[in-house]
Amino acid sequence: MTDYRRQYRTGGTYFFTLVLADRRQHWLVSHIAALRQSVREEQLHAPFALQAWVVLPEHCHLLMRLPEGDSDFSNRLRRIKSAFSRQIPLPMSRRQSQIGKGERGVWQRRFWEHAIRDEEDWLRHMDYIHHNPLKHGLVDRVCDWPHSSFHAYVQRGVYPEDWGWAADLRMPAGE
Repeated sequence: MTDYRRQYRTGGTYFFTLVLADRRQHWLVSHIAALRQSVREEQLHAPFALQAWVVLPEHCHLLMRLPEGDSDFSNRLRRIKSAFSRQIPLPMSRRQSQIGKGERGVWQRRFWEHAIRDEEDWLRHMDYIHHNPLKHGLVDRVCDWPHSSFHAYVQRGVYPEDWGWAADLRMPAGE
């Protein structure tokens, strides 16, 4: 078994990617209210700042800042995934290993995490999050994707509404 090593920093800021077990399913956007509720409930249970996010049909990206003295992002993500999974129908096919472990088979077991190092790294991940619907060919303009914190940042004047057109990429090649 692979030895996953996570970098836990109290009060740290992290970029996460959560992916559905079956990427052909589009549960995240078709059950967006359930996902939002799961995140809100977790914020009440174990506070954190959700600085940015984008929800795509089969995966989502989050930028989360933990409170000072707290480094437990793993349990927060586990509870968000679990709460969401309980709110949607069971997948048609689950593996025996999922059934044996009491898993609903909605999410991939692991998640991808990156500890944000500095402001430049934070800005790069903010852009990546907000650019993701365009990257995946879901829209021609970032502002056309409804399930993103991009719209809140436009309202605050951080991004112009026309940021991220297919012809105007700020992303380095290969990302």
